[in-house]
Amino acid sequence: MGRIINYLRYNNEKWMTIKIYIYTWFYRMCILLIPKPKFEKMIGERGVESEQEESYENMKTAKRVGIHVYRVTGHTLWESKCLVQAMTARRLLKEKGIHSTLYLGVGKENDKMIAHAWLRCGRLYVTGGNGEGYAMVAKFRN
Repeated sequence: MGRIINYLRYNNEKWMTIKIYIYTWFYRMCILLIPKPKFEKMIGERGVESEQEESYENMKTAKRVGIHVYRVTGHTLWESKCLVQAMTARRLLKEKGIHSTLYLGVGKENDKMIAHAWLRCGRLYVTGGNGEGYAMVAKFRN
């Protein structure tokens, strides 16, 4: 508990950290409890991508959000993998009026089918890398 308090005390982005923690929990619960068709509506507009060009300030904000999401999700008490990370970052960017595209893809690893999600804002991949090695099956714009 002391580590958490110190982290919040010396963290310049306290509110972003708290929001990320709350949103990761919320989206994890949504993934577990909400039926897929209803959940898909939460993600955004299906089949549409955001613009490839974004302003410098928006890109800077997106990069900062991606870094914080990655750091915080490594310390949650619940599973916060790629889809939870992408949806959390997407929500934070949407709150700031920044458009992004969430991609869902599938790949193969050790003869097993695996799913992956990643988020793009402008030309920057905010979470989940650039989707290399995965076949994109859906995209959603916020």
